[in-house]
Amino acid sequence: MTRPQHPLELLAPAKNADFGIEAIKHGADAVYIGGPSFGARYGAGNDVAEIRRLCEFAHRYRARVFVALNTILHDAELEASRRLAWDLYEAGADALIVQDMGLLEMDLPPIQLHASTQTDNRNPEKVRFLEDAGFSQVVLARELSIEEVEAVARRTTLALEYFVHGALCVAYSGQCYISHAHTGRSANRGECSQACRLPYTLVDDKGKVITENQHLLSMKDNNQTDNLLALARAGVSSFKIEGRLKDLSYVKNITAHYRTLLDGIIAEHPEFTRASSGRSTFSFTPQPDKTFNRGYTDYFAGGRQDDIGAFDSPAFVGELIGEVVEIGDGWIAVNTDQTFHNGDGVCFHDATGDVLGMRINRAEGDKLFPAELPEELTVGATLFRNRDQEFERALEKDSAERRVAVQPVFAETATGFALTLTDEDGVTVAVDLAHGKEIAQNAERALATIRDSLGKFGNTMFVAAPVELQLSQPWFLPVGALNALRREATEKLEAARVATHPRPPRAVPAENPVPYPQDELTYLGNVFNEKARAFYEKHGVRLIEDAYEAGNEKGMVSLMITRHCLRYSFNLCPKEVKNIKPDPMTLINGSEKLILKFDCKACEMHVIGKMKKGVKLNLGSIRPAASGCG
Repeated sequence: MTRPQHPLELLAPAKNADFGIEAIKHGADAVYIGGPSFGARYGAGNDVAEIRRLCEFAHRYRARVFVALNTILHDAELEASRRLAWDLYEAGADALIVQDMGLLEMDLPPIQLHASTQTDNRNPEKVRFLEDAGFSQVVLARELSIEEVEAVARRTTLALEYFVHGALCVAYSGQCYISHAHTGRSANRGECSQACRLPYTLVDDKGKVITENQHLLSMKDNNQTDNLLALARAGVSSFKIEGRLKDLSYVKNITAHYRTLLDGIIAEHPEFTRASSGRSTFSFTPQPDKTFNRGYTDYFAGGRQDDIGAFDSPAFVGELIGEVVEIGDGWIAVNTDQTFHNGDGVCFHDATGDVLGMRINRAEGDKLFPAELPEELTVGATLFRNRDQEFERALEKDSAERRVAVQPVFAETATGFALTLTDEDGVTVAVDLAHGKEIAQNAERALATIRDSLGKFGNTMFVAAPVELQLSQPWFLPVGALNALRREATEKLEAARVATHPRPPRAVPAENPVPYPQDELTYLGNVFNEKARAFYEKHGVRLIEDAYEAGNEKGMVSLMITRHCLRYSFNLCPKEVKNIKPDPMTLINGSEKLILKFDCKACEMHVIGKMKKGVKLNLGSIRPAASGCG
């Protein structure tokens, strides 16, 4: 299979249209956003009008907008989801990110489909099937190593999307049911209660406590800064930043960070190209350590490794700044070479391991005056900064500009003059100026005036090369007429860019698709409606159980499947230590107990439990399509 070299796409999160616009300003080639319903991040929904506004801005830069429509759907929700898909298409969306295969059995608009990470895309066979089914891009499982990505890329021509930054779900996406089992809030329907961030005690099969009160299912945050070139060479073309619920400073800082890195790769390796237009400049230096994180890991990119968990705390501790060397009346002194600012936030671990924070009212060198001095703080405590006030203030301002290169040409015509603008994508517009030809008395000044007036693109989206003049001789032209001509041409070029945005076409499903990789689907297949059932039956699946959310699994089942292994974390892996068996273990949180079973052949851990009594799915938890979505 000959694999095309897709452009390298930086894909950023958008909590809303304004966040998406800022992501594009800071260098995103594409953004993903939730619509008014059926998105797998409850609380990050947007009405169709807002998505239309975002699309209009994005398309000026040849950037794309992907809308998450990636929950599993009940039969009663299918028609509303179909209508919403059409509304999103008509609003200008470039692709839908979907999980539920029932959508493919419906009358969808001619819009690209991207397979959500919730479809559990972790092997070549699954991705090849999705290509034949009509998908154009696939979000790979976060757990895949670079070597495994390469194996997938050899079997498909699809654009491969890989998470490069942000929070990590400990379970394979789409394969976690703890939230629904305990609360009725389904992660596959956008309402995860984040049981993975709770503290647990780990006990072995003999009742021995391995560790107490640690966040054993909480992962550090993903950071693939050092792996971008290797991922691109392996076949990744879309580099995805997690965070549709994150704040704006996170979106700005992290997008700018990866834009800088990808631009460097593209500049040094001509086989790679940009996926959108324009160049972003920043008024700050991107620093990922300054933005919310639980500590960083590149997870399984290079294979299994130690220290991927944020066991001590799921909170943002921040950057290490030094030790407390003295405590006075309302102040502390810190041994550090860092510069502090009034309003900084600092924190420390108390004797129990909990994170306690302080806000600095006043900073005088290495002497800090907190708003309140915690009793738990002692001399020798290690201090971290989790809010850099000066950095945050820089991000609160307009912190980026994105400009598209344009070549102005000013030439004579039979009736006067014309200004032609051609941008870096080859989009061209021309505007005529009917004006008499009057020979300039001062030739040098006249030419300088024309170049200066027609080259001022100021706060528009364009940056101009020197104006090319095609004149038989220097003519006198009023500055006001030249400025009006430039403004008209600029507006016309912006409109032309939006009108000529190359909207990606829907992929055509294969006439003879490869069969689905499995011929039986348990509740892990997340089949929640008859359309999805028909889809899988059509593709060779013989036995199909209902999704876990249907409530048919009453006994003990795998509520989470994860590559993270607590035996490995505590040096109890049978592959690493002799004479150790992979016996079950138990996680305890209060009265809640979860059994851990270990599949050493697959190198996976299963978290086993059952649905609590009285738990029912709330179909109203996913809001129906808003008025006007039909």
